[in-house]
Amino acid sequence: MYSWVSHTWNPIKGCQFECDYCYVKHAVDKYGYDARVRLDEEDLRTRLGRDKIVFVGSMADMWGEWVPKEQIAKILWRCRDFPHNEYVFQSKNPRRFLEFKFWKDLRVVLGTTIETDEYPASFHTNAPSIDERIQAMLNLKPMKRFVTIEPIMDFQIDSLVAAIRAVDPDFVTIGADSKWHGLVEPPWEKVELLISELNKFVEIRQKKNLNRLRNK
Repeated sequence: MYSWVSHTWNPIKGCQFECDYCYVKHAVDKYGYDARVRLDEEDLRTRLGRDKIVFVGSMADMWGEWVPKEQIAKILWRCRDFPHNEYVFQSKNPRRFLEFKFWKDLRVVLGTTIETDEYPASFHTNAPSIDERIQAMLNLKPMKRFVTIEPIMDFQIDSLVAAIRAVDPDFVTIGADSKWHGLVEPPWEKVELLISELNKFVEIRQKKNLNRLRNK
């Protein structure tokens, strides 16, 4: 998922946002991945060790409204059993981060996805709007937060830069569509300009899959 993450852990399976570029759907079709929405009790018992950066939920969005609060609480309590790790949570529904009050007991990084400033009419997702995600992230200050612009879609640069500035994240990751979903993508020159503008106020972490846009 990210080069700065050392481990992934997926006690929650499945997602109902149904974004057009969803790589979980790709895993279902290509590898027969079982994407039924559920809490995997066997994975929940995983011993998480120590001194790791653990991305929790790389094959799901465990913060979707379809996930009972009690299941999320079980996962967070399991994280507390291994307090010497840092836990990464990313969601297109970051409002649900606000439902839990014991973040202070964990080392966490909370993130959301903002692929563009406005989706094209042809794009399908059941996720909360970009504006809703931005507002939720504002309410998470001063916790450690990040935004991922992946897969990057075409954008209006002033609008997207303003959105990222408003969130005021600790860092931003930028990546491209790795599975060729036919998204409306920006030219590399526009991506370079975005990186230049964002670099003025936030750390940028570029993913290797941006090379496809760079080499177009």
